[in-house]
Formats: sequence, C-alpha cells, structure tokens
Amino acid sequence: MVAWSVSNPDLLKRLLSDPRVSKDPNQHWPAYTKGEVPADWPLHIWVSVKNMFTAYGGDHRRLRALVSKAFTPRRTQNLRPQVEKITADLIAGLAAGPDTADLRDSFAYPLPIEVICQLFGIPDDARPGLKRAVDGVFNTTATPEEAAANVQDMYRILSELVAAKRDEPGDDLASGLISARDEDNSRLEETELVDTLILVISAGHETTVNLLDHAITALLTHPEQLRLVLGGDRSWTDVIDETLRWQAPVAHLPLRYAVEDIELDGLTIRAGEPILASYAAAGRDSAHHGEDADRFDITREDKSSLAFGHGVHYCLGAPLARLEAEIALPALFTAFPDLALAVPVEELETVASFISNGHRSLPAFLTKPAG
Repeated sequence: MVAWSVSNPDLLKRLLSDPRVSKDPNQHWPAYTKGEVPADWPLHIWVSVKNMFTAYGGDHRRLRALVSKAFTPRRTQNLRPQVEKITADLIAGLAAGPDTADLRDSFAYPLPIEVICQLFGIPDDARPGLKRAVDGVFNTTATPEEAAANVQDMYRILSELVAAKRDEPGDDLASGLISARDEDNSRLEETELVDTLILVISAGHETTVNLLDHAITALLTHPEQLRLVLGGDRSWTDVIDETLRWQAPVAHLPLRYAVEDIELDGLTIRAGEPILASYAAAGRDSAHHGEDADRFDITREDKSSLAFGHGVHYCLGAPLARLEAEIALPALFTAFPDLALAVPVEELETVASFISNGHRSLPAFLTKPAG
C-alpha cells in the first residue's frame, strides 16, 4: 500500500487538524471501497475496525464521547492508588530475585496492561490470550495468515467478554459500554462495541509500554541526566516529555485519507490518497529541536512532540499514560539505585513493527554484579 509519509511537525499538525483529512476508509479511501486492499493485508485491522480510531465527523464525535467518560481527569487521578499498588507489586517481584531481569517483560509491559485490564474488567483467564492478540496487532512483519489468525483470536476473546459481561455486569468500563449499547442501540452498534474494546485495550497499553521502555533505557545510558532527576534539578515530567519527543512510542500511525485535494507547500495530496502520520521522525525534526535533535536531553527548552497525536483524534489515554510513567519511573529507580543495562545499548533489538517503537527485551542488572 503506497501512502504519503508526513514527518515535518508543522505539516503534520496542519493535516491532523484539517477537516479535509479523514480516518474513515469506507468514505474516503477509494482503494479500500473498490476491493483493492486485500482482506489478508497484515495491516487490515488498522483500517477495518469500526470505532473512533477510524471514524470521521459526527460518527467520530459520537464514539469519542462514549469513550471519553472513561478517561476524564478526575477518573484518571482516581486510578493513582491502583497504579501505585500495581507498581509496588511489580517492584516487590523484581526485588525477590534474581539479580537480573528483563525490565520490558517484567515491568514496562505488565504495568499498563494490568491497569487497562482492571479498568475494563478483563478476567484473569482471558488476559494471556488477549495480550498475545494485542502484540499481534502491532506486529507488522506478520504473514497474512498469522495476521488473519490473530484477528480471529482477538474478536473471539472480546466477543466472549461482551457475552460474559452481559450475563454478569460488573463495575467496570466494559460493562458501561455494553450498557450504553443495550440501552440505546442508536448510540453504539454491536460491531462498534467490540471494536471500541479492541482500541482502548490495545492502544491503552502499547504507548505506555514503549514510553517506560525508552525512558528507562535513556536514563540508564545517560547517567548525567539520571543524576539531574534524582538530585531534584530536573523533574520526572522533563524525562517523560523528552522521551516522548526523542522516541515516540508509536513511530508511524496508519491511516488517514484526503477528503479532497490538499495543497501542501508545493505538493498535492490527491483526494482519496492515504496518509501516514510519522510521529517518530517529527520528534527529531532539526528545524524545531536544533541540530542535536537526535540527542536525549531533559534540559532542552523545547521538548514538545506529537507523540500522542493532535487535533480531534488526540489520544484520550495520554493523561493515564503520563500518570503511570510519573509513578513507575521514580519507584523503579528509587528501589534499584544500582540499576544498569545488562547488555550494550547497541545490542538491544527493536520490536517487529514499524508502528510500535520499543525493544524486544530490556535486560538489566538490578544490583551491581559481583566483581
């Protein structure tokens, strides 16, 4: 699939807030409606889901209004004790040994997925399969067969969840969405219900996993920056903002579509052509952040980024992701003052995705190795 990749932050902001740019392929991507996008395209689920991620205009406002209730500032702050408890439990597990650990697998990954699973009432027995399915959604190297099988698993797990919640509603956000659907069918279609759960569960943890992953890596490879934070000269907000700029958790996000011809500084994006938002490149733009834009520096004055998007599709879960990082990072570095990478940073492998920007693993020494 050929698409425009937009990496200049000024142009990207213009497009992300332009009403002539849609996320609905059924209305505005002729290649999709004409059947030119094969069903076994590995990224098919990124455009075929029916939720606020792929909605435009009134449909987007309707769907976003339903989900936004889950992420109000008050509700997000009310999650603080829950996030603190999950963080403390994970750190206790790390402290119990051994002296080395994969911090992505044992800390950065389980924290946000546990928060989102508790928030939406995902039962314990469904979580392993759901985690695998979510990982599969972000694996852009999957074969068509693997991608199709993963999508089937995702829909099966969440359809079973919806059925169980209908039988026994709980005090959770999944039950709330189901109730909204059942009480007023005009507000949320059945397909939109399941697809909305796919969105909030997958997007609700992947961004935070990669934010924690890269923040930990950055501080362990920039000890002078870590000293500034631990010494109180800089804040953990500085760390979070600079990490989001330096290593956007989502590198590229598919897809948007030109509703009509759009002129951009001498170029024309034709009506119906797809657009890829390239957030990672935008954060490294030297015109905005100087010739040292590739350098992690929590003291830089401008740490702004588009890591959580811009405009009407700005990430609803951004405050929750920030809350989790604000709690998790100081807790980890306080508990393990001798924390160090167990391999050279050059040997860290990235995940198999051009969408998700993170590492396959993050091996670390929790204490100083003997000798």
